[in-house]
Amino acid sequence: MSEKLWGIDLGGTKIEGIVLKSKDNPEVLVRKRIDTEAKGGFHHVLGRIKLLIDQIAEEVGEQPTKIGLGTPGAIDPPTGLMKNANLQAINKKPFKEELDKLLGIPTVVANDANCFALAETVMGAVPEADPNAQVVFGVIMGTGCGGGVVVNGQIINGKQGIGGEWGHNFLDESGGPCYCGKSGCTETIISGTGLENYYEQITGTRKKLKEIIPAARTGADPNAVKTLERLIHFFGLGLSTIVNVLDPDVIVLGGGVGNIEELYTLGAKEVEKHVFNPRLDTKIVRPKLGDSAGVFGAAFLVA
Repeated sequence: MSEKLWGIDLGGTKIEGIVLKSKDNPEVLVRKRIDTEAKGGFHHVLGRIKLLIDQIAEEVGEQPTKIGLGTPGAIDPPTGLMKNANLQAINKKPFKEELDKLLGIPTVVANDANCFALAETVMGAVPEADPNAQVVFGVIMGTGCGGGVVVNGQIINGKQGIGGEWGHNFLDESGGPCYCGKSGCTETIISGTGLENYYEQITGTRKKLKEIIPAARTGADPNAVKTLERLIHFFGLGLSTIVNVLDPDVIVLGGGVGNIEELYTLGAKEVEKHVFNPRLDTKIVRPKLGDSAGVFGAAFLVA
């Protein structure tokens, strides 16, 4: 009998846990969420993870022997400390080491964008788009821009734990300063925040992207049109670099910005203009798992 798969998706406001029946039969046995309560600090967050695992164990009738965990940051390989997490309480802390001690079992920790990419590769959009796909790039385009790389079913974390972090490649100086310390990062230009900032810069009015894009489609707001055109243009430039380096079989777009229909038509054509090939064979597809992807991917870390 195949071993059950346990996964935890740690976010800034909520922690979600799941137990799947097995790798070959990923039926959901238990799925549960609790609040992160990040203001309580590092050890309180660890305690919340343990509480959720204990609650799930009670429901499923057994304790895990190992568990996969997706985080909003990454473990720095040389130091073992968490970095780049928007959950500030866990940054610069020995997150995995302390969690392993608290739980008394081994954990496998990966960035949440990597978990998204893994889940969509194993049981999401990728098998439908290309059943023989070997290289997959998962894109998160929302408040920020993140990414994950999966090759032959394995996450590529990289030497520094930053595999797939395309959001902090230089794209164009017009993006302005980024919190990472550089200027003109991909994230400052084509994230939801970056696009809203651009619209405010040219109009003096702050609007949500969900207001800007419909206005661009009708042509009623010329500045909304400019914002959408900016997204399409720089999406093509930014993603073409990924295609030139990784040459993936499939790219899956996640996050709120990934819901914009034009990315799969005009955006794909813009990528094609800039790749080092006479055509674009890489498929750019919508995710299938929605907000389930992170926790499913975390569970598959221990498959």
